[in-house]
Amino acid sequence: MPHIRSSACLSIERSAILVIDLQEKLVPAVPSGRHVAEVTERLLHAADLLGVPSAATVQYPKGLGPLVGRLAERFPDPEEKLDFSAAVCRRELELWLQAGRDQIVITGIETHVCVLQTVLDLLAEGLSVFVVSEAVAARGGREHETALDQMRDAGATITTIESVLFQWLQTADRPEFKSISALIKQPRR
Repeated sequence: MPHIRSSACLSIERSAILVIDLQEKLVPAVPSGRHVAEVTERLLHAADLLGVPSAATVQYPKGLGPLVGRLAERFPDPEEKLDFSAAVCRRELELWLQAGRDQIVITGIETHVCVLQTVLDLLAEGLSVFVVSEAVAARGGREHETALDQMRDAGATITTIESVLFQWLQTADRPEFKSISALIKQPRR
């Protein structure tokens, strides 16, 4: 009998990354905000190597500023929003859906506000949502953990960057394996 790949596994053909509100005034307010931005950058680098598209949103940029650092360079025109849910930002999402990309990988802040509401709304649309646990954060630990539990209970997959990257690779035989493996081994800045 041939091997059957689980539909619960991420695939590069069905995946896209949504980066939520990693902005200049929000990231420093979150204790692990810089780490979240760093993990997000590594995830995006791997996505580039594997052809997985990505997009970013910003919450009220007039007050909270642009995306931080290299994310601002990567996403010069992020979708702006006032709603807490980034699911209202349809520009990239519609393109992804038309291309059959129904696995949305989530990073961003804050876990219990914009991330949570986005995840719940995307689940309501019937999408498969994967939240990278070390690439989301909140000012308070209780809010973060409670929101992760709520998302899991609602049907989202709570995962890690390593798990995402190895699911995308599927095999050590891919030409990108060494580059992706090096990204995983990078020390925290």
